[in-house]
Amino acid sequence: MATERYDTVIIGGGSAGCVLANRLSEAPDHRVLVLEAGRPDSLWDLFIHMPAGLSTPLGNRFYDWRYHSDPEPHMGGRRVYHARGKLLGGSSSINGMIYVRGNAMDFERWAADEGMAHWSYAHCLPYFQRAETREGGDPAWRGHSGPLHLEVGPCTNPLFQAFFAAVQQAGHPLTDDYNGYKQEGFGPFDRNVRRGRRWSAARAYLHPVLRRRNLTVRCRAMVTGLIMRGKRITGVEYTRRGRAIRVEAGQVICCGGSINSPQLLQLAGIGQPEALKRAGVAVRHALPGVGGNLQDHLEVYIQHACKRPVSLAPALKWWNQPWIGLQWLFAKVGPAASNHFEAGGFYRSNHDVAYPNVQLHFLPLAVRYDGTVPVSQHGYQIHAGPNLSDARGRLSIRSDDPFEHPSLKFEYLSTAQDRREWIEVVRSVREILAQPAFADFDGGEISPGPAVQTNAEILDWVARDAETALHPCGTCKMGVGDDAVVDPQTFAVHGVEGLRVVDASVFPTITNGNIYAPVMMVAEKAADAIRGDTPLPPSTAPFYRHGHSPEHPALGPPALQ
Repeated sequence: MATERYDTVIIGGGSAGCVLANRLSEAPDHRVLVLEAGRPDSLWDLFIHMPAGLSTPLGNRFYDWRYHSDPEPHMGGRRVYHARGKLLGGSSSINGMIYVRGNAMDFERWAADEGMAHWSYAHCLPYFQRAETREGGDPAWRGHSGPLHLEVGPCTNPLFQAFFAAVQQAGHPLTDDYNGYKQEGFGPFDRNVRRGRRWSAARAYLHPVLRRRNLTVRCRAMVTGLIMRGKRITGVEYTRRGRAIRVEAGQVICCGGSINSPQLLQLAGIGQPEALKRAGVAVRHALPGVGGNLQDHLEVYIQHACKRPVSLAPALKWWNQPWIGLQWLFAKVGPAASNHFEAGGFYRSNHDVAYPNVQLHFLPLAVRYDGTVPVSQHGYQIHAGPNLSDARGRLSIRSDDPFEHPSLKFEYLSTAQDRREWIEVVRSVREILAQPAFADFDGGEISPGPAVQTNAEILDWVARDAETALHPCGTCKMGVGDDAVVDPQTFAVHGVEGLRVVDASVFPTITNGNIYAPVMMVAEKAADAIRGDTPLPPSTAPFYRHGHSPEHPALGPPALQ
């Protein structure tokens, strides 16, 4: 078996892995190897770069790990499909391109845990700013010189204007920047699109530095195991082009995401002892939290027919697609240059929650995420679901085979809170779509349809029809408690030397919205911690908290004031 040696091996060339590859290789004498199991994000793979082509890689074995949950007991035994990116850029190369930092209170919630004080909003905001370049926006909250370019949805379709009017008629405010002072409200989305092209983590962080002599990136390199001596990880084993290769490393950083990272730890014998024994894996280090705390966002599509011919339905007609494709290919304009999730917002579905617990995405087209349409007519829809579910699932390997997908059970709809909020979500979205602003467009509800009315019928429909929003997280929770896996200051795996985890699996709790932006923030913060750099100073920017007047905004907990 061939043997190589590097200072740092990064397992996974996805969102977090691209950030760390860039930041850690800035030191010219520090040799970094990135191992990505999937393919390169070649410019010739047009549908991963064309924003409107986002449904094409989903379910495609060349770009997607194509996971399925175990039968979900509260969803009629359904196995829920989970797409995860299997190429450079990871899921940022196949996702919906919506950039949501989360609510400031998400990070106050993180900071309230023991040992997590430096994860407050004040401490996280500077890393969000360092990552991004966004036109406009107050510099107190926004970044303007980072690698991650953002564009604001233009929202020129008249259905977007009807949506903005309808939410106000339903009693919800607008917000001029949901990633700024106030998340609560509705407005255009920030999107990971630059000049009509998807701007993935690989395009933002990795491709600009590929010429560095101390950085090596290998695709189609499947890591099959961690090399462990005592309680120290000294390297990895991987296969590539039929060869087994061993790499010795000063440190190994798992950036495989919330499914691959805990899977790899468990394969190495790091995890809950009984679960490891059931899979036929020898226990090398007991760490019960590995694979636990699994969280996700579930969503439904509430769809209406449109009486006026203003939706994006013509763009789906085969006879229009050659011209649309040529517009994008040669000028990066036209319908293909947008992800079409250009607007949405956040609100509270009841008066008991302290900050928004629901996110909506508005789309001027009736279509499912996989590109299928319910009817061949004009339509529009809202993607909706609770953002702060208290349901917790688990991940566990089935055997010692690294190529076998792990067991996933999310426990969707398993709690009283979850079921109550789902009823509130569906009823409140219907209220928005019934406002006068949509009167000239509304051709009737397609999904779930007028037959679904009672609480029981709503929950039954959600159980039958809901899909994952593709935001799994939490399976290598950072913290200091018995269920924690990762040290919140160093990202080192508790009780194991030479091994760190940096990706969405370290989230203690899921954030309020799409998780890509907080993953990038976590990776930026981790880069400083791993290099031993002084952390960026905490921000003093205020943030909105319901119940506080704009004249006296909340700054956070007393220790930060």
